[in-house]
Amino acid sequence: MGCQTSSVYCIALVKAKEINMQNVPNAYQSVEQLNRVEENGDHVNDSMDDFDGEYDAFAQNPNRDDYNMLTQVTDTSAAQARKGKDIQGIPWHRLNITREDYRLTRIMQYQNYENIPSSGDKVDKDCLPTAKGCQYYEFFHNTRLVKPTILHFQLRNLVWSTSKHDVYIMSNNSILHWSSLFHNLSEVLNFSGHITPTEKHAGCLLEGFTQTQISTMAVRDQFVVAGGFQGELICKRLDKPGVSFCTRTTFEDNAITNSIEIYDSMSGGVNFMASNNDCGVREYDLEKYQHINSFRFPWPVNHTSISPDRKLLTVLGDDLDGLIVDAHNGKVRL
Repeated sequence: MGCQTSSVYCIALVKAKEINMQNVPNAYQSVEQLNRVEENGDHVNDSMDDFDGEYDAFAQNPNRDDYNMLTQVTDTSAAQARKGKDIQGIPWHRLNITREDYRLTRIMQYQNYENIPSSGDKVDKDCLPTAKGCQYYEFFHNTRLVKPTILHFQLRNLVWSTSKHDVYIMSNNSILHWSSLFHNLSEVLNFSGHITPTEKHAGCLLEGFTQTQISTMAVRDQFVVAGGFQGELICKRLDKPGVSFCTRTTFEDNAITNSIEIYDSMSGGVNFMASNNDCGVREYDLEKYQHINSFRFPWPVNHTSISPDRKLLTVLGDDLDGLIVDAHNGKVRL
């Protein structure tokens, strides 16, 4: 299901040179120390003087609280990175481990989750090595202000980038929008209280939902669709206040919404498809908020994608084999 990133300092698992085994005990101790940095601001506070005069800026404005101070001093710009500042804002010079040794120690410690034993090793053998030497990305900015919260490491699509500078995340009980252009964080929708739709549509639950736990979401153009642990679906337009549509896909016990895909329909409208643990896939018209189609499969469905010509679906779930099915009637093609 992918790498579990429970710590903000979980670094990508890459092959690198062998670590000096004599330093492993100290490295493990330093890794545990580093993993506590996020919860303990001591290391960050001790490093303020090194961060390009940002401490002086804080001293001139004593009304800013400690959280904003820590966020400010740990943000990293491209200019600062070029001068040698760590892109994650980690004060490595204050720790008893280097970034390189931490990466290697993390590789040694971390056990990736696999629901198919040894599948990761098989993929490593089958896949060709990645060509090196080219620069595909350039670091721009890192902020600690934006902190996604994911209830379980198997949940999907709780971070969405809709443009070069717009990011939508699930944080605690809210969907937040972060503009990297304006460095502005705003709340889009809060699920901690009672949500009721402001529009009336057939099949809409006018009573809404209370304290909905969100398991997945999708953001595209002006639409946001969020799915819940109990089969809830909540639709909102970004250009309108309030919630447009609420419904529940199923009342079965195992009803978690695993993924949502928004796409252009063959008729020129906008549809979305929800995949659930009750073995169902459901298609909705996102402009009229109407249920269009449903398909059933012999196992819980984790994700469904539609082909560019809108004729086929790729369906993946709790089975070793994925399916390619007809998008109109759900018949298996492959």
